[in-house]
Amino acid sequence: MAVSTNRQVLVETEWGEANLSRPDTVLLDVDEDTEAYGRGHLPGALGIHWKNDLQDPVRRDFIGPSAFAALMDRLGIHNDTLVVLYGGNNNWFAAYAYWYFRYYGHGPVRLMDGGRKKWELEKRRLTREPSTVKSKSGYRTSGPAEGIRAMRRFVEEKVVGHSDYALVDVRSPEEYRGELLAPEHLPQEQAQRPGHIPAARNIPWAKAINPETGAFLPLPELRALYEGHGVTPDREVVAYCRIGERSAHTWFVLHELLAYPRVRNYDGSWTEWGSLVGAPIELGTTA
Repeated sequence: MAVSTNRQVLVETEWGEANLSRPDTVLLDVDEDTEAYGRGHLPGALGIHWKNDLQDPVRRDFIGPSAFAALMDRLGIHNDTLVVLYGGNNNWFAAYAYWYFRYYGHGPVRLMDGGRKKWELEKRRLTREPSTVKSKSGYRTSGPAEGIRAMRRFVEEKVVGHSDYALVDVRSPEEYRGELLAPEHLPQEQAQRPGHIPAARNIPWAKAINPETGAFLPLPELRALYEGHGVTPDREVVAYCRIGERSAHTWFVLHELLAYPRVRNYDGSWTEWGSLVGAPIELGTTA
């Protein structure tokens, strides 16, 4: 059963296949596996590298508004171009890129529900042929939408210890308990200390996904998942993970699918918090 929402934030794989050649649409492949695009992608899709294209080359931050505008010009994207994002691993880095687009005020942007996994399960066509694009000029960023991003000071001063906020740790239970610093397939040296931010609820990001198809769960199931942990729409919610990509996926579920009005992604996440001198940390299953 597909997610049913009146918020135009998703497209189905059927729509993707039927609209591969639309001149007003750009398909973007964004994947944790940065080599996946070369092994096969949707016909006409362009690939962007989540780190090389979206991260600042010097600072621990994502690219600024002028660099984002330059990237859009290089990809041939106008302000009114419909951007459809997809990727592997249940769209986690595609959702991360989606959050960037929203942060810089790009209106027509969607995720393809189920991403690469669902597309391949349905045996839809992939190609290794590189896609060509005619670069443009004149893209203008707006915002930034500061209300969807949480910075460290905000978390320290406004969130920790305040019951008006719901803090969601979307990492694995092992990371939350302090047994791992990162997913097992990734390097383990990013943060100086393991654990979680005090009072954070552990709701792993992938619980929002049908593991068979990679698509989002129906809205009633999503609502029950978060409300069952006390994460309700009347509270301001801050989600975090290790570097901000899994928490962007949870941000998408809460803000875009469930229409929670106040949701922020703390993209500094555990690699920042777990390395701060004197920051409060908890271990085990305390929340």
